Amino acid sequence: MNAEPSPPPTPGLLAGRSALLEDVCSQLDRRPAVVVITGEAGAGKSRFLDELLRRTTTPDGVTLVARCQEPDEPLPFARLPFASLIDALSRFRSGPLPADLAPVTGALRAVLPDLADRLPPAPPPLGDPRAEHHRVLRALHAYTASLGEAVLVVEDLQWADASTCAFLRTVVADPPPRLGLVLTARSHTAPHTDTEGTGGLPFPLRAPARVTVVERHLAPLSSVETGALAAGLLGVRAVPEEFADRLHRWTGGLPYVVEEVLRGWPGSTGFPVGVVGEPPLPASVRRVVVERIRHLPPAARQVVAAAAVLGEPAPVQLLRSVAGLGEPETRRALAAALREGVLHGPFRDGGYAFPYDLARRAAYEAVAEPERPVLHLRAARALARHASAFPLVGMAEHYRRAGRPVRAARCLEAAADRAAGHGDAGMAAAHYLDALRDGPAPAARDRIALKLARVALNARPGPQVPAALRQVLGHHSLGPGPSGEIRLLLGLLLRNQSGSGLEALEEIARAVPDLLVVSTGQAARALAITAIPSLKGWPVGEHRRLLAEAERLLPGVGEEDLRSAVLANRATALALMGDPSAWEAVADLPDTLAGEAAARVYANLAGAANSLGHPERARAFQARAWQAVRTNHAPYLEAFVETTDVVAAFTGGRWKGLLGRAERAEAQYQDVPDFHAEALLVCGLLRLHTKGQTDVARRLLERAVRTTALDTGVVLTAAAAAVARVHLAAGRPSQAVQAVEEALRQVRRTGAWAWATALVPPAIEALIRDGRPGEAHRLGAELAAGITDRDAPAARAALLTCRALLTATDASQSGHAPSDALYVSAAAAWTRLERPYEAAYVQEARGLHLLASGLPAGRTALHEAIAAYQDIDAVWDVLRCQRELREHGQTTARRPGALGYGDHLSPRERAVAHLASLGLSNREIARELVLSHRTVEHHVARALRKLGVSSRTEIGSHLGR
Repeated sequence: MNAEPSPPPTPGLLAGRSALLEDVCSQLDRRPAVVVITGEAGAGKSRFLDELLRRTTTPDGVTLVARCQEPDEPLPFARLPFASLIDALSRFRSGPLPADLAPVTGALRAVLPDLADRLPPAPPPLGDPRAEHHRVLRALHAYTASLGEAVLVVEDLQWADASTCAFLRTVVADPPPRLGLVLTARSHTAPHTDTEGTGGLPFPLRAPARVTVVERHLAPLSSVETGALAAGLLGVRAVPEEFADRLHRWTGGLPYVVEEVLRGWPGSTGFPVGVVGEPPLPASVRRVVVERIRHLPPAARQVVAAAAVLGEPAPVQLLRSVAGLGEPETRRALAAALREGVLHGPFRDGGYAFPYDLARRAAYEAVAEPERPVLHLRAARALARHASAFPLVGMAEHYRRAGRPVRAARCLEAAADRAAGHGDAGMAAAHYLDALRDGPAPAARDRIALKLARVALNARPGPQVPAALRQVLGHHSLGPGPSGEIRLLLGLLLRNQSGSGLEALEEIARAVPDLLVVSTGQAARALAITAIPSLKGWPVGEHRRLLAEAERLLPGVGEEDLRSAVLANRATALALMGDPSAWEAVADLPDTLAGEAAARVYANLAGAANSLGHPERARAFQARAWQAVRTNHAPYLEAFVETTDVVAAFTGGRWKGLLGRAERAEAQYQDVPDFHAEALLVCGLLRLHTKGQTDVARRLLERAVRTTALDTGVVLTAAAAAVARVHLAAGRPSQAVQAVEEALRQVRRTGAWAWATALVPPAIEALIRDGRPGEAHRLGAELAAGITDRDAPAARAALLTCRALLTATDASQSGHAPSDALYVSAAAAWTRLERPYEAAYVQEARGLHLLASGLPAGRTALHEAIAAYQDIDAVWDVLRCQRELREHGQTTARRPGALGYGDHLSPRERAVAHLASLGLSNREIARELVLSHRTVEHHVARALRKLGVSSRTEIGSHLGR
């Protein structure tokens, strides 16, 4: 017998409300009961009430729902006495009326004409309006009591007329025994039902002790709860945490606003993918906010407009200045806005603001267009007067909206200067870029552009910065000094971050003539930068020539910072070339080198040392790079040092947990091509070797090759080598040859043979297996000639590997007795260089060579390779070796154990022993090699036994034997 059926539950309705709903349901069953639900507009009171009624209404029970209307609603009964109650009773026509209705209920005939024929006779008139009113009140109470098991709901009690309030006061004071009374009221704070006129209730609730009284406030949802509600409404399992946070900020966690936002989003049938900016402002939300503002007195509307323009929580004095009111009037106006829930506060900082972002937007749009510039100008000036530390970015936005772009640019420049002074290059670059967009005067534009160019190198700023710098250069208003410096920095930006390798080098070269006019030091710095070689750059000989030019200018460089920069780039260039004098150049670096400059040069040196095969130097340089980068917030340098570390970890066989780290780097550094490419490379290599996912690995490696901008000897060669190995493992040698051709072409073009470490051995293997031994010999000779005067231990180990492969082929063709001496030498060389994968690869090749020659030692060698691969979790390589054993009629064991190496150290034992000889503790070795402490203990014990020494201090003298 319900006057109004409850709607079905809505998906996500109970987000953050389940426990509260269970509590209220249990309390409402303890009749007589009075339940008070408060919450601000949009908090979900009506939805909560619908679910409450759905759970508590019985088939035989009666439910009456009365809704109070705002005073100015255009309804004929809007302010009639008992209006909302009469409306609810008028809708209750189904079922018989109680047979024992009290005679006084006949007084309802006049107000309930639809039920008049079913009510007792009307009592005679009393002649006194007040007495008549009181009799109707008693009639309503008696009628309610006669309903038996019933729930009476009165919504939006804050708008109830005086008669309805009087009736409810009577019911609360003497409720029928089986009645559940549910009241809802708008309030942005928890109710205080013992005080009249507070908490949204127009009268106090003073019930007898026998009555269950429940007061609950529906607070806005938390960010997590907002996400859960959004997921339910969108029909997905979950939404991303970042989206939930933004949705909470936009909506204040009010369920009604959340639903309206998601309903109004373009294409919102599913989760809004790739959301940027703010959502459209729902018309329904705009109407609610504007209507509440419309009911405020004029001064309060002025304060609300000021708060909308300011956008952030603002104290009374700031609101007063922007609104243009006196202090007493501002405080009265603010109190009115708070009462209506248009503004909230005070917050921790003493400020007042809108409850959610979309409410502020609606209020701002309600401000007349001609008034906005005036208010924004007041806001900018008021912020300068009232804020202890000028909120320069906020002031700039106000000046911009006030039509004062020059002042806006000045504020943004000052904000960027402040950020740069605090070491926040990313923030500084963003502010300088915004300042240029405001169209400052030519002198200011040129000054800001130079500042932007200087900070952008360490900021990972995106493509907008090069475009802005080119636009400024296009004005031709700069003198030679600033023009040359901006060109130099633009070239560096293109080189490091935009994927424009040769274009970047050419831009830097164009800067040199301008720089020579004003600064020998700047010109020398530019030349030293262009001297840094790369596989996609100029031939190494040209880079050497440019370096010689920089060295020629060096004696004339008096500025300490420029001299340091030239020396740093000189050391980097020499190290990358594999020049034996590189380490003397490193020793010449000034002791004053610190901060961002130190992080940059030591990361470069760490990468070069790792690539060339100097692991100890690489570790020392990398430690200094980390030390420098941790003292500066420079996103570009952090990415530089991290990707260098990831590549070194792969090279050193420290693969445990490395895939996750590389994948994080790949996701984070997509805006810096070379760093992104190196992360993609390591992801691809690990997907291949540790997972055996050849297709996934090839896609990642191909992306790495496409992505890299210049490549200082890491990506092109290693990616090509890995793809060649995939083809070789599948028996496709001709395709393996094709896989290395482009990388070999770049090596030959540039002459950078010191970087061909990973590439040439599999290329020679592919040529041999493809029946092209002559080309294989020529390639080996090219490598030997290319590294003759280079300090490149890894390239020399690669050359030993190549000679072992070539010698084995020559021996098999000539019928000479097989020899594995070169293989043993190559494996030992790789082990000394702490390259366990390469050492295992050579051991695998040795085993295959011996097996092909019919020697049983081949089986032992392959088992040693398997053990070495297992040490670094190279699953794909283990499976390949096991297949090779089966193809030669050999059985395979899961893992042969340490004694498979006999009295020789395994690659892992040698690496552990080497670190122990340097004085590292077991825990330090475990951390360095990503092993367990117990594993290191076992390796050290076996190394001591095999070397025949009794203490760690004796290890070093025996390792080289």
